[in-house]
Amino acid sequence: MAAPDRITVRWLGHATVVLDIGGTRLLTDPLLRPHAGLLRRRAAPPRPGDWAGTDAVLLSHLHHDHAELGSLRLLGDTPVLTAPANAHWLTGHRITGARGITAGEWSPVGDGAARVRPVAAVHGHRPMPHRPNAANGFLITTPGLRVWFAGDTAPFPEMRELPEIAEGPIDLALVPVGGWGPRLSGGHLDPVQAARVCALVGARHAVPIHWGTLHAPASRRLPPGWMDRGGPAFGAALAREGLRGSVLMPGERLRLPLDDSDTPTDG
Repeated sequence: MAAPDRITVRWLGHATVVLDIGGTRLLTDPLLRPHAGLLRRRAAPPRPGDWAGTDAVLLSHLHHDHAELGSLRLLGDTPVLTAPANAHWLTGHRITGARGITAGEWSPVGDGAARVRPVAAVHGHRPMPHRPNAANGFLITTPGLRVWFAGDTAPFPEMRELPEIAEGPIDLALVPVGGWGPRLSGGHLDPVQAARVCALVGARHAVPIHWGTLHAPASRRLPPGWMDRGGPAFGAALAREGLRGSVLMPGERLRLPLDDSDTPTDG
C-alpha cells in the first residue's frame, strides 16, 4: 500500500486501475479476464496477485468492457460501488458486493482515510436495452490527496467544478483517451480532448487509460498501429497544455508525488 502522503497507481489495461491511496486499495472498472464479450485483449490478462487486497471496486457504468460479470465474480464479496440502479441490476446477477452510492455524497472506503464520491459523466450515446445506463466518474480523496477517475465521458463545462467538489487541486486524473477501435463514438474523449479536460480541472498529473488494450475480431483488418496511438498522442497533447503526465503500459506502476527517482515500473 502507498504511504499516507503518496498515491500508487498501476494500470492493468483498458479502464482497470489499481489505486493505493490513504491506506486503501481501490480497483476501477475491473476487466480481469481475456475478453469482454466479443472484445479480446491483445496481451495476457492480469494475474490474481495484481489486484489482491482490493478494499473496494469503483464501477463507472455497465458497458461490457467496464462491467464484465465474470471479472466481478472473481472479486467475491469485495464491495462494488456504483450508481444505485447499476447496483440493483448487479445484485440480481450474483454480484454479492454491489453497493449503490448516491451522487453528491461522500462515502468512506476501506479502513484508511480514503473516501469516494460519484461525479457526473456524459456517456449516453449508445444506451443498452438490457442493462441500466447510469454512468458517472469518481472523486477519491484523503486529507492530503485527490484523484479523479473520469469513467467514460464526453467533455462538459461543469468539469471545471471538480477541484471545488474535491476541496482542493486534483493531484491525479485518470482519463480515457481511446477505445477498442480507431474511431470513437459519442460520449468519449480523444487524446486532445482528454488533455484539454485535464487543463480544465487543473490536474497536477495525468495518466491515460481506455486505450491500447481491447480489439474486436474484425479490427485485425484495420490499419496497423491504431491501438498504440492513444497514449502517446495524449502525452504530446498534455505537454502542449503545459501539464505533466505518465503514459503507462499495462502492468506498469507509478508513485505520486513524483521525485527524481520515480519512473514507471513493472510489478
